Amino acid sequence: MGNFKQALRSIDAFPRPEDHLLQKTKSGAFVSIVGLVIMATLFVHELTYYLSTYTVHQMSVDLKRGETLPIHINMTFPSLPCDVLSVDAIDMSGKHEVDLDTNIWKLRLNHNGQIIGTEYLNDLVEKGHVTHGHDDHKDDHKDHHEEPDHKFKLHNLDEEAEEMIKKVKHAMANGEGCRVYGVLDVQRVAGNFHISVHGLNIFVAQKIFEGSSHVNVSHIIHDLSFGPKYPGIENPLDGTSRILHGSSGTFKYYIKIVPTEYKYISKEVLPTNQFSVTEYFSPIHEHDRAWPAVYFLYDLSPITVTIREERRSFLHFITRLCAVLGGTFALTGMLDRWMFRLVEALTKPNSRSIVR
Repeated sequence: MGNFKQALRSIDAFPRPEDHLLQKTKSGAFVSIVGLVIMATLFVHELTYYLSTYTVHQMSVDLKRGETLPIHINMTFPSLPCDVLSVDAIDMSGKHEVDLDTNIWKLRLNHNGQIIGTEYLNDLVEKGHVTHGHDDHKDDHKDHHEEPDHKFKLHNLDEEAEEMIKKVKHAMANGEGCRVYGVLDVQRVAGNFHISVHGLNIFVAQKIFEGSSHVNVSHIIHDLSFGPKYPGIENPLDGTSRILHGSSGTFKYYIKIVPTEYKYISKEVLPTNQFSVTEYFSPIHEHDRAWPAVYFLYDLSPITVTIREERRSFLHFITRLCAVLGGTFALTGMLDRWMFRLVEALTKPNSRSIVR
């Protein structure tokens, strides 16, 4: 039995020295305090890392059908009054959708950008015909004012039109602008929407601006998105500012929408959309028949991106914690031994010289 206990003691990996052989030093106390601070800091860091989530991205074919696409708009036109602005929506289905759900507001702004009035925008213009591509829109807005049945004639404008012209010119003289914001719910097919002066009669527009080249469609995009926002999303057009000085033209933003599902750690699923964009500016000259506008031409990707939140396993946390704390403990032990030997080496010669 005694031999067994002796053999058991021989494999002890943690031998303990006698109490009278232990020596406590000031350098050892300093190293111990530093080691404890480092270990506490690393423990908090590892705990925070464990409690945080990370995302995993997956791709699959988009199988959604028959849903609508929400378009969130928040834009400022600093050089155009609200009375002349209109929102036109077109899609590739070729249908007249008179029941399209629109909730758009127009805010009148003074020359300092402060709100001076609101107006609900219920003049959404929908067209039932659109070409297959996105490069024929110039013809669309060229002919927009050239309908055969004009309500007003250039030489015979009624009092209402004259009053509107005076009102708009007064607003432009005062430097009024307009902020357009709200949500458009459109069909989930390729199409475009644009903000312009196309809602005006051609003769009224000519009276107000004295030519299309004088329409300043400078704009600031505060927010443009195609669904609710999830953590980490980046909408590339947010904060975009395009200001024209002494010129005019049409802005076109070509948008590729990527359907996205964001799955939270709580298993809640948020359907939304990401997008990428390229832009093009087409200047308008003095005698051009086209009228300036800001176009957003969008198409949908056939691929859905699923973003899933996940948390690291508890065993992974314990493994990292042991490695970090154990490594710090071993390093401080080595540092203590080195400091003790250094102090001993510096003090021993002095003690010897005193004895001699």
